[in-house]
Amino acid sequence: MMRPSTRQRSLRTSRHPIEATLAGVLIAAGALLWVQAPAFFSAGNLLDMLLATLPVLIVAIGATLVILIGEIDISVGSAFAITSVVAGQAAVWHLPMPAVVLLTIMTGAAIGAVNGSLVATLRLPSIVVTLATMVALRDGLRWTTQGAWVQNLPPGFQFLGVSQSWYPLVALGLAAMVLAIAAWSLRYLPAGRAVYATGSSADAARLAGIHVAAVRFWVFVIGGACAGLAALLNAVRFNQIPSNAGLGLEMQVIAAVVVGGTAITGGRGTLTGTVLGVALLGSIGPALTFLSASPYWERALQGAIVLIAVGIAARRAPAGVWPLRRPAKDARASTG
Repeated sequence: MMRPSTRQRSLRTSRHPIEATLAGVLIAAGALLWVQAPAFFSAGNLLDMLLATLPVLIVAIGATLVILIGEIDISVGSAFAITSVVAGQAAVWHLPMPAVVLLTIMTGAAIGAVNGSLVATLRLPSIVVTLATMVALRDGLRWTTQGAWVQNLPPGFQFLGVSQSWYPLVALGLAAMVLAIAAWSLRYLPAGRAVYATGSSADAARLAGIHVAAVRFWVFVIGGACAGLAALLNAVRFNQIPSNAGLGLEMQVIAAVVVGGTAITGGRGTLTGTVLGVALLGSIGPALTFLSASPYWERALQGAIVLIAVGIAARRAPAGVWPLRRPAKDARASTG
């Protein structure tokens, strides 16, 4: 007979099999790298990986919320590019750093508000809306900048105005704060429960008194704001900002969220899984470099991991949920 503590640990593991599996994969991969390429764990490499991964993580937090309500946002890469340029240009205009931060985040939130309004108010498919905004924003930025990079950034913009040695702690603190607020809100606030309810069944959520359109709108706004903050944390690391920043970011982020166990149909997923998904996919490229393998394998391995994760999710999903959501009448019956 198992002791209560052992039984409780077993129950927690069975409730979060994806997270447990990802943690096991990361530990196994780490052990392999420790034997085959111990230089991977050098302080410099780990610091570079951390600074490169934190912006992806922040965007992935917003993307997790969007996917939890059963929607998708493939415009985050374009929003990342625009907010990067906005941050750099505001710094060139010698705006105070707090104003630069606020303007960058608000620009991302405004882009998210456009997507959210079209999805929530006009009830347009989110993949169509965000595909259109992705192309329009990227081409509009290319036309505006003529491909030129933002240069002559003031010293006060670099590393958010702190020293280079202190910046990793500041960036990590900001990312941890965003993660903690999002996780706490999903777990304890009515708004967080509304996100899960909307993704599980929008019709049942309406019957429960949830303003589904408002949930969809604000989730897209939060996703855009996260893209703005992530763009800022990425931009301050360099002395110039490319106008094509964020290329491929949307696929990287969505892949990490799906690998982390968030159901693409909505209603199920955790931010813990997203963190593990970002860590796993973000470590593939550096690991291949230290293993002296071709970098072209990175996308192939990422794609294979995504396919495996989707396959596992399909087998775990209840009947009628994958690939389509359970019909509304079933949801109403279950709530009655």
